[in-house]
This record gives sequence, structure tokens and C-alpha cells, in this order.
Amino acid sequence: MPRQPSEQARTPPLPVTGAGPAPAAPDVRPRVSKTTRTTRTPRTTRTSRNPYHRLFAVPGARAFTLGNLLARLPMGMFSVSAVVMIAGARGSYALAGAVTATGLAATALIAPWTARLVDRHGQARIAVPATAFALLGSLALLLCVRFGAPDWTLFAAYAATATTPNTGGMSRARWAHLFRDDPDAVHTANSFEQAADELCYMLGPVCAAFLCTTLFPEAGTLVAGILMMTGVLVFAAQRSTEPPPQRHPRSKSPVLAPGMPPLLLGFLATGAVFGSMEVVTIAFADAQGHRAAAGAVLALQAAGSCAAGLLYGALKPAGPAERRHRLGLAAMTVTMSLPLLAASLTGSLPVLAGALLLAGTATAPTMVTGMALVQRRTPEGRLNEGMTLAVTGLLGGIACGSAAGGWVVERFSSTAGYVVPVVAAATAFTLSALISGRFRGSSPTFRGSAPSGGSNPCANYDAPH
Repeated sequence: MPRQPSEQARTPPLPVTGAGPAPAAPDVRPRVSKTTRTTRTPRTTRTSRNPYHRLFAVPGARAFTLGNLLARLPMGMFSVSAVVMIAGARGSYALAGAVTATGLAATALIAPWTARLVDRHGQARIAVPATAFALLGSLALLLCVRFGAPDWTLFAAYAATATTPNTGGMSRARWAHLFRDDPDAVHTANSFEQAADELCYMLGPVCAAFLCTTLFPEAGTLVAGILMMTGVLVFAAQRSTEPPPQRHPRSKSPVLAPGMPPLLLGFLATGAVFGSMEVVTIAFADAQGHRAAAGAVLALQAAGSCAAGLLYGALKPAGPAERRHRLGLAAMTVTMSLPLLAASLTGSLPVLAGALLLAGTATAPTMVTGMALVQRRTPEGRLNEGMTLAVTGLLGGIACGSAAGGWVVERFSSTAGYVVPVVAAATAFTLSALISGRFRGSSPTFRGSAPSGGSNPCANYDAPH
């Protein structure tokens, strides 16, 4: 009978003969291999059950995500901080609104150009100096307000912040590069990024208002600038996860890609949903005598979207992405009617808050699928530019929605203003329904590594954002 390992350990070593070494040595390897397999199998099984754990098991993923969140939180702080700071010092909300609108317009023009540079030269090489220049613009705005500079200097300083890179798009590009052969993981990563957007949307304005009112009016802008620069430095330092640049992309601009123009128009209409909902909700809360509660009420909508995004990322939705996007927009149209019903039938702010919470649940899945389509239809080597164009469409829609919502509130009532987000969501759904069949399957398929996100991560995405 073969001896047990303990018995072999007590056996004196045999003398070396011409036949070779002692026979006990080969028994060591099988024993170690078995132990290794036994300890690793349960860990792999546990990891596969949690798709988010699978994402952050990648070396460097946690670090660049932390940096991205630090850099993204100020995006929800700057505009609120600027309005509070300028209105408090100059006594004019009109001037404050005009300055922030100028910054929004400048961002719409500069952001795609910045993203194109990121695609061609790499994230770290472009994002750090672009963020530093934007930080100088924020500091210049702070100093101009503090020391009573002429009004035109406020417009010039805030316009300089338009070079701020799209950190959310760069993060999505990293996930697409890391999981270029795993569409399910890309879906989970896109869902996480959308939930992060909603989280920053919730916390950013609250942090800005707290800093500006508790410390001093310039505190919000100052802290936001420090967080942004720190986050981008941490993000850019993770070079191992950065997608390689492509200095001479052969593809055309994403705007000219098949299916992209109507998709970007859909993002424009979707942005109008967000912009109008914000203005109308503030007006409704003000009419009820609870204007200070408007921020908390709007945060519930973002909370509903954040929760839905995390849940959606843990699932594996079936069917073509075009159809899922169309269904998401249909659900948005239905859920956006809930605040209208709550405001018109009850006139109660708590009931409206509950309606907004439910309305937010359709937002994240729709945005995730929409971003998946953007990734799929963006030509190789231009992923950052394509996603930044989508964000630009959202920003333009927010501006248009804010103006439309404010006009309806002024002409009719705050309750009637809730018609605007319903119409905007229905417009986005109509655009999606008209073009989904025409462009299904017409998107170019890209494989292999690409500069700003690697291969097209959604090349097989219709069968798993």
C-alpha cells in the first residue's frame, strides 16, 4: 500500500544511486497543486455571482474609479456655487444665470475638441493640463467676484472652465478597453457609471449650497476646484488601465457615423426632460412655500435613478439594444407623467416627491442603453469624442428644457410646467421609434484595441449600458 505523506516525511532519505534521486521529491507537486485548486475554486465562484465585484477585481480599477468620482462630484457643484456666489455679491440672479449659460455654451463647443485630443494623445497627457486650465478659470471667477471686477470678466473667466474633460466618458472608455471581449462586463460598468452620475447629481448641489452658506460664498467654487484637480490627478496616475491613443485615426467624425445624428437628437430631447423637471420642481416648491425643500425633492428623482442603474447593471438584459432603448424611453414617458398627475390632482409636495422617486427609476436604464448605442455606433479611435458629443447633447437639452419649463411656468402655472418633461420624453421616444428599425444592424463593427476605449465594446452588445 502507498504510504501516507506523514509516513514519507519520517522515512530516512534513500541513498542516491545511478537510477536517480530519491523518489519522495515528486510527491510534493501534486499536493501543492491540489491545495491551490481547493482554495481558489470557492473564491472564483463567489466572484462570478457579483458582477460589480468582478469589475473592481481588476488591478487599478478601484483607484481610477475613486479618482473619477472625486473629479465628477464638482460637476454638480460649479453651477450652483457660481449662482450663489455671483448673486450674493452682485445682487442679480439674471447676471448669475447669464454667466452660467455662457459656460454651458462654451462647454458645448470645446468639450468635443478636448475629447478628440484625448483620443489622439491619451487621457493622462490631455486631461491633466486641460483640468489645470479649467481650474485657473474657476479661480479667476472667484477672484473677479471677490474683488469686484467688471461684469464682462465673469463671463470670460467662467468660459475658460469649458476645457474640463469629460471624466465620466474617460472612465467608460477605460472599462470598454479593459473588458473589450466581455459585453456583459461592459454593461455592468456602464450601469455603474450611470449610477455614479446620479449620485454626484444628488450630492453636488447639496455640498455646494452647504459650503457657500455655511462658510463663505466662494467656498463652493474653491472646494470644487480642489476636488476636481485632485480627482483627475489620481485618475490619470493609473496608467495601466488607460487605453492606448491612436494619433492618426482613419475614421470620420462620430457625428457622421450611421445612426449617430438621430441618436444625438434623442439625447437632446432627453436632456430637456432633466432641465425642465428641475426648473418646474423648484417653481412648484416655491409656490407651496417650501422652496428650500426643492433640492431634497429633486434628489429623490436622482436616488430612484441611481438604485435602478445599479439593479440594471446586475442583470443581463436580452434583446437588441435599439429595442431596449426604445422601451426605456417609453417607460420614461409614462413615469414622467406621474409628477404631472401628483401636482395637478393633489398639489402636495410630499406626494410629488414620491412621484419623482418613481419617475427616476426609468432614467438610468434608458441612459445606460443609450450610451451603449453611442459606443456601438462611434467609429474606432473616437470613443471619447462620441460619448462627449452625447453629453453635449444632454447639456444642450438641459438648457432648452430649462428655458421651456420656465416659460410655461411664467405663462401658465408651475403645475402646467410638468407637461414639458412629458412632451420631451415623448419626443425622444418618437425619434427612437422612427430610426431604430432603419439603423438596426447598420452600425459598423470594430474589434481589437482602440485608443480611447479599445475596440467597440458593444460590437456584440445586442446579445448580452
